[in-house]
Amino acid sequence: MPDPLALVPLPQSVIYSHGVWETTDPWAGLSIGINEDLPRTEYSLSISPKGANLSAGSEAALADGRNTFAQIVTGSGGSIPCVTIVDRPKHAWRGMHLDVSRHFFTVQEVETMIDAMALHRLNVLHLHLTDDQGWRIEIKGYPKLTEVGAWRDQSLVGHMGADEADWQYDGVRHGGFYTQDDLRGLVDYASKRGVMIVPEVDLPGHMQAAVAAYPELGNNPAQQIGVREVWGISDHVLGVSDQVFEFLRDVLTQVADIFPAPFFHIGGDECPTVEWERSTEARTRMTEWGYTRVSEIQGRFTQFAYDVLTAKGKRVIGWDEVLETHLPDDMVIMNWRHGNGVKTSTERGFQTVIANNEHLYFDHYQARSEAEPLAIGGHTTVKDVYTAAFSPQKLSADEEKLVIGLQGQLWTEYIPTLEHLQYMAFPRMCAVAERAWGSPEQSWEEFEERLRGHLPRLDAFGIRYRPLD
Repeated sequence: MPDPLALVPLPQSVIYSHGVWETTDPWAGLSIGINEDLPRTEYSLSISPKGANLSAGSEAALADGRNTFAQIVTGSGGSIPCVTIVDRPKHAWRGMHLDVSRHFFTVQEVETMIDAMALHRLNVLHLHLTDDQGWRIEIKGYPKLTEVGAWRDQSLVGHMGADEADWQYDGVRHGGFYTQDDLRGLVDYASKRGVMIVPEVDLPGHMQAAVAAYPELGNNPAQQIGVREVWGISDHVLGVSDQVFEFLRDVLTQVADIFPAPFFHIGGDECPTVEWERSTEARTRMTEWGYTRVSEIQGRFTQFAYDVLTAKGKRVIGWDEVLETHLPDDMVIMNWRHGNGVKTSTERGFQTVIANNEHLYFDHYQARSEAEPLAIGGHTTVKDVYTAAFSPQKLSADEEKLVIGLQGQLWTEYIPTLEHLQYMAFPRMCAVAERAWGSPEQSWEEFEERLRGHLPRLDAFGIRYRPLD
């Protein structure tokens, strides 16, 4: 029998009773309150023919309950089944990553994605604000970051083939940035919907846009480069001068002041060492710091960022490459390169967010079909997301406790518009929400049936999605 409500993610307990609630204004008929007798993460929602009542153990749980209620009333036509729901999440971190550096999305477009996340009880937006192809955040005292670093003259068209002579460009200037007030408004918008925004400033690699704005931040100050117009990994990384570290202190401090979230992501991924290897200044600094390997320079940046941010009360997150250098014990690891990395990080005692590229990168194709829009590569279906073993290596009970959540990734090299972004996100985001919430386990066929019943809600919210095959 089909689920009458087809909620996604499925709550822990859903018990139907006889009757329906007939109403033309369900939100006016919802009573809400905090119940200190409930666990902090739990909410209880009951609907009777006379109205609806929502109680929760905290404001965060209350937001989860409101978002479940929003699903129930959407498309109900004023006739709502009577039901009692008791629910709580398995994971504290239920996230989506959004790259606004490769392609810029306006505040209003990001708000649309926040609304979609909240509808599915996802509670963390990981906002990737800086990269080689664009710097997206106003920093006081560094106007060229947005005057220069936020804009590229053109973008690559199609895939990056092996032969650079075959690369083609669109000839269209692309860019944009958020003022600090823009981002404070976005934080407030998200908070009211139960979503926390965690900023990422990627360092010391993925910094070509910053070096294009201020060449003195790089390893070749006399060389003027532009904001990167192709994808892939740039060799242009931060230099090692005192000026660079003061720049980072300013950036990290200002960004930390904008975002009240207790977490801050510093990237740390895909950092080439070729410029450091060729740099006389880097060699001199290595001697000063007592290093014998060029790769240790990255650890210096990680420790510096950690010191600045912990002084601001933040927990520091890094992509899993940071494991290759010495780390402070309370760093949080975001596992992306392979599922086996979950074992590596938790075995070493680090709290970990699962974000692996095999199953949780939504810039991958959703089907092996020429009808699919251009994507970076790979093949990840909604079934893959729902059924994947995110950690192929078995974790001990203590290691399991260190997994704080799951996150889907939207890298936007090949995603230039909101409509394309939504198409790549959905319905895979629905499966992430289900897995991150820790819903009662069902077969793929049962979930697919419930998902089909849920898709009209996406239609009602104007969210574009890839149809189920």
